[in-house]
Amino acid sequence: AMAGRLEPHLEALRRELRAPDPAVLSVLLALLAVAVTLLIWRFVQGRRSSRKAVLLLGLCDAGKTLLFARLLTGKYRDTQTSITDSSAVYRVSNNKSANVTLIDLPGHKSLRLQFLERFKAAARAIVFVVDSVAFQREVKDVAEFLYQVLIDSTVLKNAPALLIACNKQDVTMAKSAKLIQQQLEKELNTLRVTRSAAPTSLDGSATGGPAQLGKKGKDFDFSQLPMKVEFMECSARGSKGEEGDADFEGLEKWLAKIA
Repeated sequence: AMAGRLEPHLEALRRELRAPDPAVLSVLLALLAVAVTLLIWRFVQGRRSSRKAVLLLGLCDAGKTLLFARLLTGKYRDTQTSITDSSAVYRVSNNKSANVTLIDLPGHKSLRLQFLERFKAAARAIVFVVDSVAFQREVKDVAEFLYQVLIDSTVLKNAPALLIACNKQDVTMAKSAKLIQQQLEKELNTLRVTRSAAPTSLDGSATGGPAQLGKKGKDFDFSQLPMKVEFMECSARGSKGEEGDADFEGLEKWLAKIA
């Protein structure tokens, strides 16, 4: 008799176990979604934190090495064309615990891609230094190098922050950051159109097809890239020359932001 009276309750309990309360199920699914999101976030942050390098790129005589020295020491020094890389830890001035590794890479045409290949995977950010005075005659070479950087598969995948540092603004004939951006977008668009052959990776192997720079069917502009791109005017030499300070407060703030 007792078993008969309990049977309906046992059957109800079995039904509950087979078909859980929708509200409980919703909570469990929400918790699972949060846990998965946290795991993905930690994975992405871990990959980002493993990339601590800021690469200084650009043509020869753009001022990369002086910029490198000024950022680290604040002092002017005579420089010469680099044939190897130089690196040092740069500490953000208002936060000594925040730091990145600055790496100055050679700008000579026969060396620059070789060194980029070596360090590109570690890049959290790239500072592409442009000689604002010589820009008009060097624009095609500048665009060619920048194009090779931007279609690299590792750079596209990691999407490091990119700053185009328009250097030598202390010289009267220097071109503005706005004009440099407009001219580079025009030249990069031309390169994208005229490159019919499949590009090769930095080690010389085929990538399997042309990389798409920007949006198909639209003229190229930097907002189409997967990384954030900023243009900034600066002067590693400074308006007062060797005895004065460099003029790159904006660059220092940018480095502090990405550190």
